[in-house]
Amino acid sequence: MSTINLENCSLENVVNFITQEVDAIIAVDGKNDKYKAIARKGLFSEIVEEEGKYNDLIKTLWYHFSDGSSEVVEDYHVFVPTAGIFLGKYSKRVKINYNEQPHVVQMTIYPTSQPDMYIFILDELDGSQYVDEALTNKKVESIQNTYLFSMYVDLLNDTVNSCSVTEISDEVINQQIKYSDWRKKIVNMFGPEDQPVFMQRTSPEYLKKNLAPGKTSSYDCMMLNLEGKFIWVKLIFSRAETNNDDDFRFVFMVQDIHDNTVELMETLKKYEDMASKDTLTSVYNHGRIETEMRNAVETKKKFNMDVSILMIDIDFFKSVNDAFGHSVGDTTLIRFVETITKSIDGYKAVLGRWGGEEFVVVLYGTNDVKSLSLAEKVRTSVAAETFDTVGHITCSIGMTHVRSDDELDAAFERMDKAVYEAKSAGRNCVKVL
Repeated sequence: MSTINLENCSLENVVNFITQEVDAIIAVDGKNDKYKAIARKGLFSEIVEEEGKYNDLIKTLWYHFSDGSSEVVEDYHVFVPTAGIFLGKYSKRVKINYNEQPHVVQMTIYPTSQPDMYIFILDELDGSQYVDEALTNKKVESIQNTYLFSMYVDLLNDTVNSCSVTEISDEVINQQIKYSDWRKKIVNMFGPEDQPVFMQRTSPEYLKKNLAPGKTSSYDCMMLNLEGKFIWVKLIFSRAETNNDDDFRFVFMVQDIHDNTVELMETLKKYEDMASKDTLTSVYNHGRIETEMRNAVETKKKFNMDVSILMIDIDFFKSVNDAFGHSVGDTTLIRFVETITKSIDGYKAVLGRWGGEEFVVVLYGTNDVKSLSLAEKVRTSVAAETFDTVGHITCSIGMTHVRSDDELDAAFERMDKAVYEAKSAGRNCVKVL
């Protein structure tokens, strides 16, 4: 290490000292996307080429996850060029993983008199220089880790600043981009169904009209994260509270709510199933299968899809309850449903309990011949099955093909009449009306 004291301290000596001590000096031509390493040693002799593309240098330095060397997904690289524009001196710490070892680098950037020309000064810091800071960050991590992104927006000047992406850096990231341009780029990180809502809710006109000073607006949607996966997030806009009604400055934040939202949806689905399922057989209950039939009628009208509905009635089921008791009757119903379910497997069909020993199948996309064949398959499968205690049972099936001009009442009446005809014909058969 060079020595320096007040007696020999001169501009030349200081320049020599800095030249020897600094880890890397890089000249950058942002306009032509080029850089040249003037000096490099240690870590930087490994991760920085002698010459290369400026955008690649930006990615190497901070467009990766702060806790690893993996780059953020390619979609977010649209912001790399604007992250490399500096209007004044800039300094920050970046974390770089190399050979599975973390390195903390102090980066200082000096713009030159020539536009888009910069000098980068890079120094790897000794661990003891930032260990206290790291411990402090850990203390607040539980508060910050759900916020993926934040920035400050000035609508009047069409600017953004103080951009923070927690998965890339604990510190603010330089981002020289207009708010109007940022919206156009970030919208592609949302699914097609969410993009119109994002553009509406983030438009300057909407924010000015709907957010009074000090007020906050938010909504939930799915967004591509830095790993390239769609997750549930909450987008939050908060307007700065000032005494000037014409001051349109906002804080924008993206909060990760994925785990909580998925858990909530699973809970809602659980209760939806509980409200829709027959408690004994676990197929759809009366209300839900009636809804399915209405949907089937509408599907026929809108798309002219082949749709059939079947009513399946167990023959002489009352005698099963009378002879063996309701417990055996319940067991028989459960096994009966299992038999039907196996028979309709592979078809686009839903099964529900209409009531007692009556069940309904709604069948989509199967023509008249194949739907009749399926009904016969159900009947013969039931007849061939051996039920515990009871032995063999049979069923009568009434079926109708939904017509384009049908209402549910008309289609149901034909199906119900077809069941009656099957029973009148001696049971254990299929009738179609």
